[in-house]
Amino acid sequence: MKKTLFLVMDMMNDLVAENGFNAKTYGVQCQERGVLPATAAAIAAARQAGALVGYVRVGFSPDYREAPEVSPIFSGARKNGIFQFGTWGTEVHADLAPQDGDFDIKKHRVSPFYATSLGAILRANKVERIVMCGVSTNGVVHSGAREAHDRDYEVVVLEDCCAGVTPDEHMHAIACMGRYGTIVDSTAFDWFA
Repeated sequence: MKKTLFLVMDMMNDLVAENGFNAKTYGVQCQERGVLPATAAAIAAARQAGALVGYVRVGFSPDYREAPEVSPIFSGARKNGIFQFGTWGTEVHADLAPQDGDFDIKKHRVSPFYATSLGAILRANKVERIVMCGVSTNGVVHSGAREAHDRDYEVVVLEDCCAGVTPDEHMHAIACMGRYGTIVDSTAFDWFA
């Protein structure tokens, strides 16, 4: 098996929980697409195959000192009081709970690579392949796929473990990502390859 890291990205309560801040957008899409159960099954399969598992979470200090005021995305976090590290909203959804030894990668921007520990984790563990999923498809997943590709990693996106605000947004992002890696249904992916 190739040395693999499975990145579960921004699957936090503020984004995907049934009673979270974005329950009527990302939460609905996650429910309709079955994202949480598919991701839980993929995490179990990754662990069984001996892949590393990492969780990427976006967030800020309570005073939002890391949040750019000019960002169309993150200015909304400040205004609505979400994405604060240390709160329920930035915890990984309980259905996907991390285990001891998993990586916790905190970020302050869309990309899982920008100003995070991800690069050091990949090098230290001699990772060859990054399998990824998350919310949103056109945000962290798309950004992560492009950047992983440009850092010479094999990229695999588990399509059924991703969601956007709308089905169209999700599918447009998936269509774009096919240039940077393999798009596959989680049940069809061979973790042992």
